[in-house]
Amino acid sequence: MPTRKAKASWEGGLKGGIGKFEGEKGLSGNFNFSSRFENGQGSNPEELLAAAHSACYSMALAAGLEKAGTPATKVETNAECTVELVGGGFQITTMKLIVRAQVAKIDDATFQKVAIETKAGCPVSKALAGIPNIILDAKLS
Repeated sequence: MPTRKAKASWEGGLKGGIGKFEGEKGLSGNFNFSSRFENGQGSNPEELLAAAHSACYSMALAAGLEKAGTPATKVETNAECTVELVGGGFQITTMKLIVRAQVAKIDDATFQKVAIETKAGCPVSKALAGIPNIILDAKLS
């Protein structure tokens, strides 16, 4: 399995500085205090975590459904990553996965079982296991 790489830099102080990130395959962007802790322009680490989690979960759920003999036509996952001030510092407190899947010939109970197993088993879910609240809202569409 390959090792994926990315890099980031930060110039200046916390509130007035600017950061840049770049992945080895072309992913790149800028971030700053306002884009991370307010609603300013630019990206932020939490957005990148949400993107990674939604992509990994979608693929893992498709694999789980296929393994169960009910391959999905489509899996769409939206992730919402919340960072909050807790005590004296910032903490990612919640990751919410909102999943809608098109799957023929599956009942909701079986779908929910596979969805919950996927939440526990996808590699990014495992990496983010320290987040206090990982919420799954999975429905057939």
